[in-house]
Amino acid sequence: MHRFAAFLLSFVILCGSALSPVSAEDKTLTIFAAASMKNALDDIDAAFTAKTGVKVNASYAASSTLAKQIEQGAPADIFVSADTDWMDYAVGKKNINESTRVNLLGNSIVLIAPKDSKIDTVTIGPGFDLAKLAGDGKIATGDVKSVPVGKYAKAALEKLGAWSAAEQKFAMAESVRAALTLVARGEAAIGIVYSTDAKVEPGVKVIGTFPADSHPPIIYPVAATSTAKPEANAYLDYLRSSVAKAVLEKYGFTYLIRPTS
Repeated sequence: MHRFAAFLLSFVILCGSALSPVSAEDKTLTIFAAASMKNALDDIDAAFTAKTGVKVNASYAASSTLAKQIEQGAPADIFVSADTDWMDYAVGKKNINESTRVNLLGNSIVLIAPKDSKIDTVTIGPGFDLAKLAGDGKIATGDVKSVPVGKYAKAALEKLGAWSAAEQKFAMAESVRAALTLVARGEAAIGIVYSTDAKVEPGVKVIGTFPADSHPPIIYPVAATSTAKPEANAYLDYLRSSVAKAVLEKYGFTYLIRPTS
């Protein structure tokens, strides 16, 4: 009889745990973010999880790739783009909750070379001869047709009169981090990346900074997707906090809004 009572009690406990509400389960958010955000967002995500208990899975790639993955039904809760064009694209496809959109960050683009390169600091301005600077080597950046850093780079070089001579020397990478790696490994003589990327890669050195007026403003918008979980609002609030601002500025981003907390 005692054995039956013990069995019955165990059965009740087991059933109770199996029927526990979803709210008791671990909550998880999926963040799709521009590749250049990786180091800063990894820190922010860890702090957010420590504060809220909500786990964060982050997927980093070119903004163009992420926007198209979201369009194809990838289960993302938050999208952080490295330009406004791809956020506009996602909005146009009805994949974004537009009321949550905020232009959060700014950045700059720089010219880099491998750390042991003999190329010294150069002044980037009208008449800048990028092709000559590269010599027989390749110039790495993101795909100029789709990847934001590549689009910014091409716009700057066209304005400075350096694009046509240098175009054939470009090695188009799938993301800014891929371009950064090509230069760090010495597989490209020089590269054009965000200043924040150069800051976290010890294998490269900055040899020049592109004038801010040589390309469209570099803006990182962030928004919840149209299928986002309720916890996405807390994450967006955290990105707008003074704590997140401090982290992002530590990595070299320009914080474009006034913190809300």
